[in-house]
Amino acid sequence: MTTATASRVPIATVGVDAAPSWLSERLASGAHPDAVRAFERARETFIAGYRIDMGGLAGSLGVDRTSLFRWVGNRDALLGEVLWSLAVPTLVQAERASERLAGGERIAGILAHFVDDLITADFFRQFLRREPARALRLLTTKESPIQRRYVATSEWLVRRDLGDEPLRGAIDPAGLAYLLVRMSESFTYADLISGDQPSSERARVAFRLLLRVDA
Repeated sequence: MTTATASRVPIATVGVDAAPSWLSERLASGAHPDAVRAFERARETFIAGYRIDMGGLAGSLGVDRTSLFRWVGNRDALLGEVLWSLAVPTLVQAERASERLAGGERIAGILAHFVDDLITADFFRQFLRREPARALRLLTTKESPIQRRYVATSEWLVRRDLGDEPLRGAIDPAGLAYLLVRMSESFTYADLISGDQPSSERARVAFRLLLRVDA
């Protein structure tokens, strides 16, 4: 994606466009209402702070587990789409909150806002405490599309706000985006990774340093 293209694409669509999944395509097509119904029920369950259990979900929908798996795939696939569906409005809100900023300061503002929302969302922190190993695998590795979508979104921000040769060409947009995402993950999931306290303020400082934003 070039800088010119990035300026015309909404932040909400970048991630899924870059890393679609079997389930995301079923949900977007409109041709699988049962999949949409199951996804929406799972999302409601997650936001309420409860574990998404495939047996319980199937029962609440009045079907057997085999039908549910046929509609949405396995539990990790469903969880991944639920998690990303909640990340998207958070990214949109973060972008709006930083719309008066520019350049690296705007990127740092958006990502720090995003980190803060993840740290302060009770239902999300409950998920991290309830299933820490699964959460880290889904959120910070290539086991699910989430990290690839986050990297793609960060690269989109870099190209839009810093151009195709960010930081005077010291690093390419994809490389800078990956560093920003790993930094974001480190501060958001610090309690799971290192036993430290998650901190959006420390993330903000780190983003600004990496992006060479004046203090």
